Amino acid sequence: MGVMDWFKGGVGELVIARPDEAKSHVVWKHPDPTVPKFAQLTVMADEQAVFFRDGRVVGTLGPGRHTLDSTNIPFLGQLLDKLTDGRLFITEVFFVTMREITGVKFGGPIGNVEDPKSGVPVQTLVHGEFSFRVTSPENLIVNLVGTGKAQAFEVQPWMREQVLKTIRDRIAQLLVKNKWPLLDVTSGAYTEEVETEVLGALDTHVATYGLKIVRLGNFVVAIDETDAVNLKKLYTDAAYLRTVGGVGAFREFAAGKAMLGAGEGMAKGGGGDGGGNAGLLGGAGLGVGLGLAQQMMNQQSQQQNRGPDTFGAGVAGGGGTGPSAGGGAGAASGAQAAGAKFCFSCGAGLPSAAKFCPSCGQKQN
Repeated sequence: MGVMDWFKGGVGELVIARPDEAKSHVVWKHPDPTVPKFAQLTVMADEQAVFFRDGRVVGTLGPGRHTLDSTNIPFLGQLLDKLTDGRLFITEVFFVTMREITGVKFGGPIGNVEDPKSGVPVQTLVHGEFSFRVTSPENLIVNLVGTGKAQAFEVQPWMREQVLKTIRDRIAQLLVKNKWPLLDVTSGAYTEEVETEVLGALDTHVATYGLKIVRLGNFVVAIDETDAVNLKKLYTDAAYLRTVGGVGAFREFAAGKAMLGAGEGMAKGGGGDGGGNAGLLGGAGLGVGLGLAQQMMNQQSQQQNRGPDTFGAGVAGGGGTGPSAGGGAGAASGAQAAGAKFCFSCGAGLPSAAKFCPSCGQKQN
């Protein structure tokens, strides 16, 4: 029955309540801003009804059945329409669910996160569930729905966006601050610390909207399986270089890490689109890095097998070190004759199949 039909009939009762198809919405707005006097308003046990007009909350009614009359509900007097001799209230009525909303799934890319242990940026994902509840229906209406930041039915999707945005920011900060290896994070070793940090950051952000994130569940930070395997190999190569080559060899390895396109260059290079293909899997970046590490280890092994100063002596074709023993230009000529390679940028010796210099990282022709 419409409002005008209700008046014409002279008898009858208009009941205002949330329909069954809108029970899942955190906020449901009654579609008609004109509410007849003496209408019956039904508020369920897990919700509250908020009366809103001209950008402000006028009043709130709790669970139960209410006869809308300014005599027994004083704040309704502010909503009476003088043009109808007080027979109508002009107001927006919002029904707000107050119970905890559980099992809200979320997920998406965090982006390229630089692994503190290797310095390699890796495309990282997150997924899980969270639950939340409304702590202040008045603040929710005034600060979120009433100001147009989200439609009444969009509160839950809006919460998903806030959770993902906060996780994206906090994960990157935590890895840099605490120097957590990315493989440890994806294994779940720091799940509790991450959840605590994220919940604290979310509380600060959503509290002004009258909302609270109660808990996170099945919370997983993940990377591609291939990336995980490659990172493990990278860790192993780096550990080997530290052991057999000392600090100098590891520094060379770290310098060669530039070949991976670390930092912003990785996001813009590699796959070239800055998206999901621009991380660790985006192009040949990781393969170059692993190949570079392998070349350095091969070079280290060759130098150990030759013994000290063997490289210079073999090139010269003699055992001395002075000019008379074949040094200087003669040594270089001998090296070329023997097929040795040198970096055109820094002059360091290169393995025969090297495409990048292990000393300076410069690509070789």
